[in-house]
Amino acid sequence: MNVWDSFRAQLVIPEHRQLFEYWLSACDGRTMPCRSDIKPAEIARLLPGISLIDVAEDIPQSKVRLAGTKLREIHDREITGQTIDALDWGDKRDYWLAAYRRTVEKTEPTQGVLKGPRFNKEHLVQYWLRLPLTCNGGTHAAMILGHDYFVPAMPTHNRERRIA
Repeated sequence: MNVWDSFRAQLVIPEHRQLFEYWLSACDGRTMPCRSDIKPAEIARLLPGISLIDVAEDIPQSKVRLAGTKLREIHDREITGQTIDALDWGDKRDYWLAAYRRTVEKTEPTQGVLKGPRFNKEHLVQYWLRLPLTCNGGTHAAMILGHDYFVPAMPTHNRERRIA
């Protein structure tokens, strides 16, 4: 059994499985790939949901180096160049900081599902994937490659059957 089989099994979004497999192949036997191993042309179909984060020692100060068009739509503005702390996470700020921190500290992929990714987007469910990248073959995560996929949330109102 491969060490990543259980993680792979949790990825329900095909785009996440595709990006994870791409990341694994780029690892080429290492703990994580280098940023230079990632070729955007090879994952072109995924680019609207892709993000690339430059990791800072103080995780909240990590900067968004690249944000796909889907992320601009979700955040209602361009987020490239922003720190992750400057993003409007609302009550989900601690959740996101913990997710980024875990990806960096463990130098392992992380993933999750979140309803209402930010204020005024409660009608969406976000499936997210974060993959660590190193620079120059180092052993610490210098960057995070992310992919986000959004779907409408299912209505949760009560549906009662009426008997005529």
